[in-house]
Amino acid sequence: MKKKSIINLIKYHAEKNEIGFREEANEIAKEFDSTGDYELAEYIMALLYDANAFIPQLNDDYSSFFRKETINNSSLKLPEVIFQDFMGIVNAIGHNVGIHKFLFQGAPGTGKTEAAKQLARILKRDLFSIDFSTVIDSKLGQTQKNITSLFNELKNFNHPDSIIVLFDEIDAIALDRTNNNDIREMGRATSTLLKEFDNLDERIVLVATTNLFKYFDKAILRRFDAIIDFDRYTKEDLIEISESFLNHFLTKFKYAGKNIRLFKKIINLMNPILSPGELKNVIKTSLAFSNDNEFDYLKKLYNSICSNHTNDLKTLRLQGFTVREIEILTGISKSQVARELKVDIDE
Repeated sequence: MKKKSIINLIKYHAEKNEIGFREEANEIAKEFDSTGDYELAEYIMALLYDANAFIPQLNDDYSSFFRKETINNSSLKLPEVIFQDFMGIVNAIGHNVGIHKFLFQGAPGTGKTEAAKQLARILKRDLFSIDFSTVIDSKLGQTQKNITSLFNELKNFNHPDSIIVLFDEIDAIALDRTNNNDIREMGRATSTLLKEFDNLDERIVLVATTNLFKYFDKAILRRFDAIIDFDRYTKEDLIEISESFLNHFLTKFKYAGKNIRLFKKIINLMNPILSPGELKNVIKTSLAFSNDNEFDYLKKLYNSICSNHTNDLKTLRLQGFTVREIEILTGISKSQVARELKVDIDE
């Protein structure tokens, strides 16, 4: 083994340069293999990829910069146009050509963070989100140092192809450095982030999210390989997603009845229809707050949307509800509804 290889190994280890260390060790293993020392070559490779003896890794002892996210097995409902972009990301990572940094932009509640979790589930990777409260510091220069330390930890991760790093609401450190309202300190932090993005190991998948896209620093935008717009839900998409939420929650509330026609009529009264995240919450809350009456949740859902029209029979009629549906929403009997509205009770 060459003296230069020994020196390089020590140098890379001292610098905590995992990539350089591994590449040099690989070259040493190849050299032993080429001279016929197969067992030693295999032993070196085993130390590198199995024992993890030299390089620290993100495990249960990772720093406070990182928070390991729980990944569930539930699927995420996305409009077809966004879903195709999402699957494009999956394909790009699978092709292993250096496309690995993605920005998800869109209004709150459009599924950006959940999409990152689904990406981790599909790719069978661990998802680590960045806790910006531990990164941003009021001390002069400390935020830049924290950003550098954060990325140094990523460089030392033993299996970079097994993680996704999520910069959720990256706006905290990535807004336009030329903005007069931005303090100079955060401008320097953004510059540090630019440098670290450029040097990020291509095997690590990075996903960032923002709902302040128009204020984003243009230099950082250029660092992303792809930007996915999550503000592309049509009204039909949102109605379909709301139905999928309802079907999911009805499995947890066994007493609740299913009336999709009435449910969709209520959702259609929203103007505009809420974002998926907000829809999920309002539907779940309506069910959770309801009594044991099978359709009480529909009444609560309607009241949360049209609280000014509760028990206003004429308004309900103008909104397109049938006598039976008005009975469900108000608790007033069909016969009384029909009498007051002067309509057929069986319509």
